[in-house]
Amino acid sequence: MTETRLSFKEMCARFDVTPRTLRYYEYIELLTPEKEGRNRFYGPREIARMTLILRGRRFGFALEELRQWLLIYEKQGTKAQLETFVGMANRQLGALTKQREELAVTIEDLRQLRDEAARLAESESKA
Repeated sequence: MTETRLSFKEMCARFDVTPRTLRYYEYIELLTPEKEGRNRFYGPREIARMTLILRGRRFGFALEELRQWLLIYEKQGTKAQLETFVGMANRQLGALTKQREELAVTIEDLRQLRDEAARLAESESKA
């Protein structure tokens, strides 16, 4: 059975990231591809890590926080990593819920202001 390995270019295409992003993730030690001469190859471990990194970014986690979280698995195992994730997720859910509430207030304020402006514009055109 052949192990899945992606080249640098294939990795960028698969995850729809720029070469600069991929190089940066390597620089900050989120990813450690195999190197053969000047070529880099990403195996199943790096592909799985990239999936987790991008999912974490979508949820609003900082890159350093994700790096630390990935290190937990290597040093302490799955249980510690899962427990840490639950804490991270709870904190982020609280932050996202607060943002949603603030956004709802902002949307309502804008609607009221728009409606008031529309009424004023209409009364001006009748005058």
